[in-house]
Amino acid sequence: MLQVLACGAVVFPGLFFAFRRLLPCVFKHWSDADVVLISERLVSSIHAVMATTAGVIVVSSCRGSVISDRHWLATYFVIWFGVPYMTYDIFAMYLSHYHRFRVKGHEDYKRHSLRTINSFVRREFLLVLHHIALLTILLPVTLFFRREQGDFFIGCLFLTELSTPFVSMGKILIQLGLQDCWLHKANGGMVLLTFFMCRIALFPYMYWVYGRHYGIPLYSVPFHLPLLTNLGNSCILAPQVYWFVLLCRKGYRLYRRSRMPDAEPPAVTDNPKDD
Repeated sequence: MLQVLACGAVVFPGLFFAFRRLLPCVFKHWSDADVVLISERLVSSIHAVMATTAGVIVVSSCRGSVISDRHWLATYFVIWFGVPYMTYDIFAMYLSHYHRFRVKGHEDYKRHSLRTINSFVRREFLLVLHHIALLTILLPVTLFFRREQGDFFIGCLFLTELSTPFVSMGKILIQLGLQDCWLHKANGGMVLLTFFMCRIALFPYMYWVYGRHYGIPLYSVPFHLPLLTNLGNSCILAPQVYWFVLLCRKGYRLYRRSRMPDAEPPAVTDNPKDD
């Protein structure tokens, strides 16, 4: 078990630093901030593909009884890859933040310090809180509190990562100067669709599936679940709704900008992480 966990802890940082080495060899004009951001996005996409694949496997294997059916990936993917990735991603987000402001010439960003860490936490508070919540809510629930039940719902939570590759692709296309092509516009539509379906609509769907299993209407499901379950779902859902609103507003701004022929595309280093 410890060997597999250590493997997961090596995979994502290893991929990140490998991309940081390879990308400057191909795109010599990119700044450190560009390289770090794209490296982070590529690793996020790889993890998202892994998580989505695991989710599809678990969900399709637990269709008989959404409460009692089991699949080993529901537990072990969280331990082997979920926890190492969330821990790594906080570090990668900090590096992206640090290099973004260092490129801009901020005096406080000449070296790493408690000041730069504090600035990162304040600016990316919701994202950091989201990662910590997953580590402190999803992991204990997966391992200790669900009494070997509900693998179907754990698999559904894995499916929330489906939108991540499309969000990352948008950043990469902008960095490559392809923000005006049809592919970027089609990708933006997929971002909104997958984000809404897999990060927002998925939660009422899980409540509906639970209600159908026990023969109770959807509106009664929250009253049949423990308070901590509803609170945990709310803590995960609330930032998703907030980020979806930001994505819609950003998509509308980009649409309006595309209607203005003299508008300049935004720099990738100025865009915060949307996922």
